[in-house]
Amino acid sequence: MEKVISADGTSIAYDQLGEGPAVVLVCGGSVDRMSNAPLAALLAQNHTVYNYDRRGRGDSGDAKVYAIEREFEDLDAILAVAGGSAQLYGTSSGAALALLATAAGRPVNRLALWEPPYFLEGAEGRPRPDTASIYRGFVAEGRRDKAAEYFMAEVVRLPAEFVAQAKASPWWPAQEAIAHTLAYDATVMGDYSVPVEELKAIHQPTQVLTGSVAWPWMADSNRFVAEQLEDGRHVVLADQQHNVDPAVLAPALEKFFGGDGR
Repeated sequence: MEKVISADGTSIAYDQLGEGPAVVLVCGGSVDRMSNAPLAALLAQNHTVYNYDRRGRGDSGDAKVYAIEREFEDLDAILAVAGGSAQLYGTSSGAALALLATAAGRPVNRLALWEPPYFLEGAEGRPRPDTASIYRGFVAEGRRDKAAEYFMAEVVRLPAEFVAQAKASPWWPAQEAIAHTLAYDATVMGDYSVPVEELKAIHQPTQVLTGSVAWPWMADSNRFVAEQLEDGRHVVLADQQHNVDPAVLAPALEKFFGGDGR
């Protein structure tokens, strides 16, 4: 593990693996960089991979006030270490962050997105637009467990029995520890609509990947995102759910980052 200092003084931890063209990995909500560690190890066979902890989680620091722009600056710091530009991969709400950072002008060569959780107009199951405030409220009250539970039950809409089992699992305290960052991801997602205007600002080749077992609303919105991009493509990975198998995902990313798979 190494660390770099972001523009506001926050320490950002990252792992650097392998040799070759630079690839930066952005994790999603309720997890830290360890969620991307298996994928990083596979991509490191042909790339220099930078797998970092987003602020507020894992070994990275944080600031008292959150803003999406601070996360952009964190990515700037990692990209500087990577040589000034890189291929960029984001998963779930981390895919949305990677998308927004690219639209804001970060030096990204190619952009790959795994199941950004956007909803098209009229799609069922869209989270409440005040989700970030709900998380902040729970955390401010010292009820981190309720924030993590709300994420699983009301946002991801996992079955009640799964949530109950999760709360009794050895890894539940880790969920509570980063519960404050759920508001960060909800801020990135906004009202969970597709950011059409931001898509217009992305000119890099972009691949939007979805599992064939994805929720219908996600498959529809992911396809729509790809269609709105100047140089976008939607790719479906067979038999994959949101918790994608790195052994299936890595070859698709390798092909795309190598300039093929268009």
